[in-house]
Amino acid sequence: MKTNQRMSTKTMVLGAVMTAFVIVFQLLSTYTTFFGPFSTAIALIPIIIGAALCGASVGAWLGFVFGMVVLLTGGAALFWVFSIPGSIITVLLKGTACGLAAGLIYRLLKGVNRYLAVFAAAAACPVVNTGVFLGCCAIFFLPSADAIAASLGLGVSGMAVFWALAMANFLFELGLSVVFAPVIVRLLERAGSSRA
Repeated sequence: MKTNQRMSTKTMVLGAVMTAFVIVFQLLSTYTTFFGPFSTAIALIPIIIGAALCGASVGAWLGFVFGMVVLLTGGAALFWVFSIPGSIITVLLKGTACGLAAGLIYRLLKGVNRYLAVFAAAAACPVVNTGVFLGCCAIFFLPSADAIAASLGLGVSGMAVFWALAMANFLFELGLSVVFAPVIVRLLERAGSSRA
């Protein structure tokens, strides 16, 4: 009973620390837009770390917090004009889903190999984030694709608009997540040795 309580307290503390990192990282990325109108989601790194250290539910929470920061800082402002409910659902769903997926994939593969588990979780996080974004764009914003393209000065229409908006960010986020995967492994090893 005491061990379970200690683990629960440790998970809560780590979850709170990772929540702070998600907020800070996403606030920083709000001012570093490299690819189009969207900020790069460097907050995926603490989401992956939190999901691996604390589990899928904490990963989902961290993804939700990431989505809230995006909404509150105007990161989805381009889409507000076309559908406020669609914007909220898209941003919160993609964030929550990417954190949940990272945690589930890590838990599924950690018994096989920790490196494999971390790299798979690190890759899954941006894949799910971008995949849910594209799926929600098809559901909520496809009728407005031409207007969105015109507002950005893009010469494309239909789903090509959303692919154009998402792909550069996705490749950067995927590369960043995979590059930081060995650091995540080291953190997990240290967390494991501190429990012993």
